[in-house]
Amino acid sequence: MCISKATTISLPFQFIYKKLFFLNKIIFFIRIIVYLQKKDNMPTVFILFGYIFKFYSDDHEPIHVHIVKDGKEAKDNVVPEVVQVFNHGFKKHELSVIEGIIEENVEVIVDRWKNFFGENK
Repeated sequence: MCISKATTISLPFQFIYKKLFFLNKIIFFIRIIVYLQKKDNMPTVFILFGYIFKFYSDDHEPIHVHIVKDGKEAKDNVVPEVVQVFNHGFKKHELSVIEGIIEENVEVIVDRWKNFFGENK
């Protein structure tokens, strides 16, 4: 019986490939769990016109707010001025509505931020 080099070499690589594939699946599910836990730790600042204005409970400065609606998400800095950081799915007219809402409620957002995180953050 003759064993070719191709079969003897490919067996260890197949084993390693299967292990790496399995580890990638585990890492993927861990990332999903962390993402969902982070999403659950988002205190709601207010809801207006279906837009949910939130921030992460472990967030950082500058003061900013995350906006969620129908699977779309954006992030806007509030202080020192209202500036969009990122947008995932909102259209231009929706972003202008969001910016207007934030500009009209800067004091509310800053107050809720300071109440939640404390004056030091």
